[in-house]
Amino acid sequence: MNADKVVEVPLVSTRQRPAKPPLYMKLGNFALGGLAGMTAVSILLPLDMIKVRIQISSECGERIRNPFVIARRLYNNEGGLRAFYRGIDSALLRQAIFTSLRLGIFTNLGEIVKRYRKRKTLTLYEKVICSLTAGGIAAFIDTPLDLSLVRMQADRTLPAELQRKYRNVVHALTSVIKEEGIVKLWKGAPPTVCRAMAANLAMLTTYEEAKERLTARLGKQSYISLLSGVIAGVTSATVSLPFDNIKTKIQKMKARPGEPSPYKGVFDCLVKVQFPCDC
Repeated sequence: MNADKVVEVPLVSTRQRPAKPPLYMKLGNFALGGLAGMTAVSILLPLDMIKVRIQISSECGERIRNPFVIARRLYNNEGGLRAFYRGIDSALLRQAIFTSLRLGIFTNLGEIVKRYRKRKTLTLYEKVICSLTAGGIAAFIDTPLDLSLVRMQADRTLPAELQRKYRNVVHALTSVIKEEGIVKLWKGAPPTVCRAMAANLAMLTTYEEAKERLTARLGKQSYISLLSGVIAGVTSATVSLPFDNIKTKIQKMKARPGEPSPYKGVFDCLVKVQFPCDC
């Protein structure tokens, strides 16, 4: 018997693909995202209402940039606290769909990438791609609800004969289809998608960078994640606001019979915002 005989053992790769998550976990990602979005909008809708009115007031006419002046006028002239929650049904539905899709698509797309790459984590580049994809798809699908919300919030700023007087989100959507055609439900879709993609990208990259720098400077502290989130939120809002401003103006606009629309498109709106007319 040859004692020097070497027995070859086939090498087995220890690098395995991460386990595929069950269906209920995938659906749970969408549900949690929607619940978080609806909770946030219930609290923040009054601020969104004030923001929309400030954006509209920058058009030809009275330009008011003080949020407290806007808030006081809303309260005194448009029905008290109820004025701040005009379009709440559209806002809740919009956030339920948008946040569900954004978080659900991002999480599940990330799982697909991790299984394909045979890794348990995503690189920053992969997170950016997943985030941009999720934000863009969710925003495009959600544009009709965004349109109805903006119009309900801005309706009182139009002349009486041009006011749409939508009763609720269903009435808003059906009225747009009957009066303008189903395609017009996606009016303002390009800046809406750009806003979502810019917000997602700024939020993700800023959060990761802020957390890394704060941890390196202050060590592992319990408040680091919260502080990084605040920095990321402010950055995200700042970066996405120009797109949001253009989106609001395009979705709200309504021309008088026989007159051209105030804006011909995104670029025309951008130029007129930068160089407003004197009225």
